[in-house]
Amino acid sequence: MSDHFQTISPVDNSVYVERNYATSDKITAAIDAAAGAAKAWREKPLSERAAICTKAVQHMVDAKDAIAEEITWQMGRPISYAAGEVGGLEERATHMIAVAADALKDIPTEEKDGFTRFIRRVPLGVVFVIAPWNYPYLTSVNAIIPALLAGNTVILKHSAQTPLCAERYNDAFEAAGLPDGVFQYLHLNHSDTEKVIKNDKIDYVAFTGSVPGGAMVENAAAGRFIGVGLELGGKDPAYVRGDADVDNAVENLVDGAFFNSGQSCCGIERIYVDESIYDSFVEKFKTMVESYILGDPTDTQTQLGPMVKTGAADYVRGQIKDAINAGARTLIDASKFPANQNSTPYLAPQVVVDVDHSMRIMTEESFGPVIGIMKVKSDEEAIQLMNDSEFGLTASIWTKDQDKALAIGEQVDTGTWFMNRCDYLDPALAWTGVKNSGRGCTLSSLGFEPLTRPKSFHLKTQS
Repeated sequence: MSDHFQTISPVDNSVYVERNYATSDKITAAIDAAAGAAKAWREKPLSERAAICTKAVQHMVDAKDAIAEEITWQMGRPISYAAGEVGGLEERATHMIAVAADALKDIPTEEKDGFTRFIRRVPLGVVFVIAPWNYPYLTSVNAIIPALLAGNTVILKHSAQTPLCAERYNDAFEAAGLPDGVFQYLHLNHSDTEKVIKNDKIDYVAFTGSVPGGAMVENAAAGRFIGVGLELGGKDPAYVRGDADVDNAVENLVDGAFFNSGQSCCGIERIYVDESIYDSFVEKFKTMVESYILGDPTDTQTQLGPMVKTGAADYVRGQIKDAINAGARTLIDASKFPANQNSTPYLAPQVVVDVDHSMRIMTEESFGPVIGIMKVKSDEEAIQLMNDSEFGLTASIWTKDQDKALAIGEQVDTGTWFMNRCDYLDPALAWTGVKNSGRGCTLSSLGFEPLTRPKSFHLKTQS
């Protein structure tokens, strides 16, 4: 097995980063250091932990332009949008810092003469964060900052596609004065990642990635009786009711489907449209998609960059081909996107109609710039189709009727239910999924619960 890895940039297929994997001795030393630093870190006042986290976040905000360029070259997001990820990191971290004191405070019971009783949230110990490449900061910050605020130490394993993100975190925490051992990163191969999960000094694993990756984490942690948080895949649906503002729905759903080249776990991957407005919706949707610019993501005019790898683009090409063979139609002429080239990560956006749930494109996660649109006759049909999925991360409805939106949302199996918006994480709300979208929760005051355990204090007064 190789002792090093290369990050191949989807921009031009060049080697952008080359790093050595952590040696066995380095892995052991990092875990020991994290475990050793845990007691002193949890004993620091929350205000001190919060101040250090705030300084680290500001350090990253100050470096946002350099970070944006690194994101573009590592995973292909257009440079015009890349800095927005740092803004999102700041928003989420700032919110979690703001709510930490209330979320982590002692939970009192009703008064009882002669007794003092309360529940305290105590940190777990060492938290192992495994982060993906598609939103390398937005996904990782959801676990890293709350874990540190709660008094845990953290070891980060980032994707081999975005290794510089782990190093940026390390630089930020060093600049903020974080004590040694409280935050560390390791560049790991798959085998060593599993070994870390199995290590008896690891107390919690926060994983964001694929369903098979989540299964690996569960298998590796089996029998250790530790918590695992899993944010996995999505096939997120949107339902456009007959009373919707079509122009608003089109504008937001095109963005929700194609931003980041569709490489978002909560991106829109299937749309159901009421038959009364279907033709108008599809025509306007097609027109907007045709206006997009696919090309070099380092060009500020580019709206769609390459997918992360040629293999990922080929997977989406296969879904589209299979749908066509099963009777579906594509609406976008790929030749109008000169950068679109087979056997490269550059893939033109595509809209597919005349689809149904016998087709992979409507049931398998695509994670690319493609969307299937189906006509429906009723709310009941839309609900049935939205629930006909192995995933349940987010879902959205587009309507002017909030009462209907709430009633329908109650019947849809999803972690987050949107009305007239999509593809967004509100840090004040719990980020969670059902079915194969995973389990556990990040963000909001509830996001601290998996990173702590309840400890009850039952104190009897002596006369």
